[in-house]
Amino acid sequence: MGFIALSNLTAHAADYAGPLFDAHLHYNTEAWNGQTGPHPVPDVFARMQRSGVKAIVSNSRPNDGTLALAQDRDEAAAAGVTVVPFVRLYRNRADYDSWFRDDSIYDMVLAELARGTPVGPYRGIGEFHLYDSANANGTVAKKLMVLAEEKQLVVLAHVDDVAIDLLMANTPSKGQKLRLIWAHTGIGGTPVKRVEDLMAKYPGLMGELSYRPGLTCDGGVLCPEWRAIMLKYPGRFLIGSDTWINQRWQQYEDNMLAYRVWLGNLPPAVAKKIAWENGLALFGMRY
Repeated sequence: MGFIALSNLTAHAADYAGPLFDAHLHYNTEAWNGQTGPHPVPDVFARMQRSGVKAIVSNSRPNDGTLALAQDRDEAAAAGVTVVPFVRLYRNRADYDSWFRDDSIYDMVLAELARGTPVGPYRGIGEFHLYDSANANGTVAKKLMVLAEEKQLVVLAHVDDVAIDLLMANTPSKGQKLRLIWAHTGIGGTPVKRVEDLMAKYPGLMGELSYRPGLTCDGGVLCPEWRAIMLKYPGRFLIGSDTWINQRWQQYEDNMLAYRVWLGNLPPAVAKKIAWENGLALFGMRY
């Protein structure tokens, strides 16, 4: 495929025309602010509907955002969107830097899990960040990894490859049973060979691909080494919007169109797995 200008993405959206599972979505307080923000619930569900997004992993700072999406079942049904709720570890921005040693975070997670959501129990924990991979050995980080595996919760982690090994080592199975979505599959540019080695080592490791450096080449098509690893591990990758700031909501449809371009570089069965089916399988969903 030749060079495709960004302005022409719409023309190539049909490269992959099937449903999308957004496995990394935030509905943070800046977006909705009790429905007085720039992106109230009807707005975000409309963006999902226009993009062909049929299911989302929702995690928000604070968790009120996810609860708002789960609460408005009429809007979700009208848009054809299933909300998969996660407990996020952040009540505010200060928690980003200390959650891994803060017992009040652990207590909050337990309370949220006990409460549940309007669409049923929480299905996962995260997204969380570790700016220093050694903090994967923090007391609360360790307890949460044990909890996630014992309760069969999926973990969404924004970490480097070193922290992946540390987090997995802190589970009862040493990473053989934990299901972990690796946000951005290493946003720092973890080499593809290292990604491949980690996937071989941990059967429940899933790579989410928003913001991933080196993923696409000229024209938004897949770079060869990424196409190769997706063909080797077609059941191990997911897409996501990472709407961590309001600008990402404004770009939501364009970002989903960009996924459709490179998904079209894959065999149709592989494209559908990464776009949709892997998310369903991860949560035992039928559609």
